[in-house]
Amino acid sequence: IDDSDLARLGKIDAVIISHDHFDHLDYPTIKKIDKQVEHYFVPLAVGEHLRKWGVEDSRITELDWWDETVYQGLKLACTPGQHFSGRDPRHRNSSLWCSWVIAGENYKIFFSGDSGYFSGFAKIGEKYGPFDLAIMECGQYNELWHEIHMVPEESVQAAQDLSAEKMLPVHNSAFNLSIHSWDEPLNRAHVEAEKKKVSVIKVIPGETFSL
Repeated sequence: IDDSDLARLGKIDAVIISHDHFDHLDYPTIKKIDKQVEHYFVPLAVGEHLRKWGVEDSRITELDWWDETVYQGLKLACTPGQHFSGRDPRHRNSSLWCSWVIAGENYKIFFSGDSGYFSGFAKIGEKYGPFDLAIMECGQYNELWHEIHMVPEESVQAAQDLSAEKMLPVHNSAFNLSIHSWDEPLNRAHVEAEKKKVSVIKVIPGETFSL
């Protein structure tokens, strides 16, 4: 992120973080954007990283699974995921990981964070759905870590479990953590979505879209 990018962003009302892995909680990025961020919402114990990096405690809200808070008219709910946490082997699972529900007056959005496929998606859909948009992890999968990362077909199924009108596949085309090609997750998701009649938002990396 360079200064011109930050200037275009302007004030950032809130940042939500799903867990403390390096590709989701990046120290250089936090240090660059922090002066523009009004508040951070994180799962339990992730705030400790932010405090060590100079973020004031008054700008951090930590939530447990199924906890809810309200911020500027939006309801934020910290919801479960099937993953793990820790930035080094000594601190494995010393903080919580989560997915997020963002509910306003007119729209409801779900963000999966990182997760394997599990029955929790259906429970979240029952409690908070239907959703206008489900932002779903779809990439960096492998049979060796199937329990903690979904394959694209499962990402589509999870969007259905959530009763989402539209799905946005993310967690692909950036960090190279697995051995599949960069566009395989999107291609597989689109094929599966057509079979199951799930509406997938098709964007290229860096492109913006409107609901």
